[in-house]
Amino acid sequence: MPLILDPNIDDADGFYDELLAAHHGLTKAESDALNARLILILANHVGDRAVLRQALEVAREK
Repeated sequence: MPLILDPNIDDADGFYDELLAAHHGLTKAESDALNARLILILANHVGDRAVLRQALEVAREK
């Protein structure tokens, strides 16, 4: 399965607001830890190592 790079989130602005709210009031270290946990949770959900590898490559390029 190829990595989806086109917009694919229903109500992307609403999700962005929720993401910001999840970080509200956290220290930098707490925010970094939240991001790390979120990445691992979503990576586990995706599960496909090829897709995850491609995501790492794309993220590193940006």
